[in-house]
Amino acid sequence: MLDSAQELEGLEIDLLLEGIFQRFGHDFRGYRREPLRRKLLGFMRADGLATVSAVQDRMLHDAATGIRLLRALSLRPAALYGDPGHFRVLRAALGTWLRSRPTPRIWIAECVAPEDVFGLVILLLEEGLHDKTQIFATGANETLLQEAAKGRLSASRLADYERNYVASGGRRTLREYLRDSGGEPAFEPRLATNITWAQYNLATDASFNEFELIVCRDTLAEFGPGLKRRTLQLFHESLPRFGLLSVNGIEHPESDPFIAGYAAMERETGLYRRIV
Repeated sequence: MLDSAQELEGLEIDLLLEGIFQRFGHDFRGYRREPLRRKLLGFMRADGLATVSAVQDRMLHDAATGIRLLRALSLRPAALYGDPGHFRVLRAALGTWLRSRPTPRIWIAECVAPEDVFGLVILLLEEGLHDKTQIFATGANETLLQEAAKGRLSASRLADYERNYVASGGRRTLREYLRDSGGEPAFEPRLATNITWAQYNLATDASFNEFELIVCRDTLAEFGPGLKRRTLQLFHESLPRFGLLSVNGIEHPESDPFIAGYAAMERETGLYRRIV
């Protein structure tokens, strides 16, 4: 018998996640509960719902509520060149590696915002690698993926993004890659020519290709141990020897059996090269 409000809420969350999976096919059951709980409480406040069970009732009987809930649980903060030092190292590594490959492919996994994709596209352009490289941007949430594909940015963040871009090794100005879209800054359409956008769930789907670089930033920290191991195994199966893996949110990489097969090019921010 449950003897505390916290335990009851935990049970409600487990039942909600099972309901989401059965109703919509989105699997959050392997996510860490505390980050998920914070997102859920924010959704409840916005909708005026007092309990998790009330969320489940509305989600099951109103598809629009379900779609908004999926978006709220999938969303995470995103920033263009949010870690400039990482992008400087990645720029140098990609220049040599991708030039040695005839038709390189890049997988950006769990994309939720244009910042996740277009910063890397600009890097490829400036290194003369864009035209030969195919980018696959995937995410479990179709709504967020569609929003990301529009390439729109917040005007209030442009000054910060410009500073990040310069600090990351950018060779021009960020505004040269932007246009006006209904009063909002947006990336130029030419930047999207080599991008394939596709719905894909790291919790349930299998490897679908081999990639010279896999990028999954700020996502693994939200995964529980089982889902994190599954995802790292999936990435390992999708990389050739010497392929690059850009991930963070791995607290103890030296103890992980999959990361043990990689050489750390920049452990602090998470850039690895597969060696076995």
